Amino acid sequence: MKISAQEEYGLRCLLQLSRQPEGCSLTLRQIAESEGISVAYAGKLLWLLNQAGLVRSVRGAKGGYALARPAAEVMLSEVIHVFDEQQIDGHCQQYAGDLTECVHTGDCTIKPVVLGLNQLVHDVLSQISLAQLTAGDVASLTRITRLGHPKAAGGAPAAGNVAAG
Repeated sequence: MKISAQEEYGLRCLLQLSRQPEGCSLTLRQIAESEGISVAYAGKLLWLLNQAGLVRSVRGAKGGYALARPAAEVMLSEVIHVFDEQQIDGHCQQYAGDLTECVHTGDCTIKPVVLGLNQLVHDVLSQISLAQLTAGDVASLTRITRLGHPKAAGGAPAAGNVAAG
């Protein structure tokens, strides 16, 4: 799985907000400076996160951005979906060559694999909350590395796979 820059920085912005005490917010400039990105780029990311209902903007002298709901209720799959919504839907158009549509639209054997992998990643990310990530909950986060690993399922390692530890 490849994480896009938007997904990475969007998640980082949410992590900044999740570390704030309840009732506190961060300004766009504070978030941008903390992550080493431009204020304009942070603004774009937070606008998308606001549209998705993951953050809310706070007006006034102490205004800025805050999480729209508790970090324990924000799953990583939701965050990734905000930024990659079009990626899976447009997969076949991305690889159409000089045509407007892929020549294998009717007989594609690759798309089911791509969709299956996407679902697998979504299922794993649906089990991890922003609060767990913020807290560095290692036990929860290590589940990702075990998913589909033959030893984790109780089987022998597949040919060519060397299982560590």
